[in-house]
Amino acid sequence: MRGKDNEKRRSGASGFTLIEVLLVVAILGILAGVVVVNFAGKQKKAMVDACRASIQNICTAVDMYEVDTGRLPPALNSLIQSDGSPNWRGPYIRGGLPKDPWGNDYQYSQSGDGYQVVSPGPGDGTGQITSW
Repeated sequence: MRGKDNEKRRSGASGFTLIEVLLVVAILGILAGVVVVNFAGKQKKAMVDACRASIQNICTAVDMYEVDTGRLPPALNSLIQSDGSPNWRGPYIRGGLPKDPWGNDYQYSQSGDGYQVVSPGPGDGTGQITSW
């Protein structure tokens, strides 16, 4: 009889209660939420940084075009295929014109003797990313 009592105590003492399991699930849920929120912020910052780097590369290509031809390009397409300008030594950007990290085309405009390259940005209302 004594052997059966020991078996009952052992089988009843092993395992987790429902409260313990729910507590662990709740803690894991909270930790997952914190990680997702932190990761989302880092991802957006990385995309903005990548956009700024692309804008800088486009500006470098525009500057190279201006040095070679003596004028600013009329459009960004002039950086990848000749527009008939003398001394054109392009393409100044390989692989075609890049898109911003959100899939939008970069916008290029001239004013006086300067220019601006703009990305519409993430589309969440935080604004454009510009070259100046």
